[in-house]
Amino acid sequence: MLASILAHEPLVRMGSFALVLALCAIAEILWPRRRRAFPRLVRWTNNLALVALDTALLRLVFPLLAVGAAVAAQEQGFGLFNAVVVPEWLAVVATIVVLDLVIYFQHRLFHALPLLWRVHRVHHADLECDVTTGLRFHPIEIALSMLLKIAAVTALGAPPLGVLLFEIILNASALFSHSNLHLPRSVDRLLRVLVVTPDMHRIHHSIRPVETDSNFGFNLSLWDRLFGTYRAEPALGHDGMTLGIELFREARELWLDRLLTQPFRNPKRSAAVDSKARSS
Repeated sequence: MLASILAHEPLVRMGSFALVLALCAIAEILWPRRRRAFPRLVRWTNNLALVALDTALLRLVFPLLAVGAAVAAQEQGFGLFNAVVVPEWLAVVATIVVLDLVIYFQHRLFHALPLLWRVHRVHHADLECDVTTGLRFHPIEIALSMLLKIAAVTALGAPPLGVLLFEIILNASALFSHSNLHLPRSVDRLLRVLVVTPDMHRIHHSIRPVETDSNFGFNLSLWDRLFGTYRAEPALGHDGMTLGIELFREARELWLDRLLTQPFRNPKRSAAVDSKARSS
């Protein structure tokens, strides 16, 4: 059974991705958290086009993605879990938790280093935050993230099942946490004990740098609490909060061609001013 699932890993991931995307999209249409200022047609088509391009480039550039790297490490006996004897279930759980921590610190690194921020700001330049924002990453960032995951998977000797489950959970949590979904406060508070909720992560997309540099987690809420980057509420409330960044606030910047060139452009401000704003 497991061998069959791993053999059809792209289909398994695509199927789970499509299901969660559809559920989150329907939920946020039925129970929206914030009023929309831009039509879905423009934002959704271009954000989805970007993820389609990212997926195609990954398959073209990397002969082995994260799950394939886990299989190769297992066959060659590389990594921690291939050198020590631990129960399979423990190795799977540890893989999911450790890789989630790696992604948390990767996210912080993309905010801290100016060159990486220029790539990552494509994600933050979305003028709204909904399920498709969770897919809006520049191809350069996607490639760098995959290199980091492959390195982490190989060093861990992570079991392929653990990596597959992590990838599915990461995609699902990114879609959920970016959704423009209204959850009752009691439900949000309960979920937030363990996982990142839409209200928690939306603060990270605030235009205010002090709020942008908080709530970095995608899946487990533990890391932000543990490392001091947790923020419970935005200063102006969710309805009063402005989303996006100071740069790229024109509606034309929502189109795919502009998304791809945003890391190389500063249309309104100089790089020095942008860097100063990031540190304020």
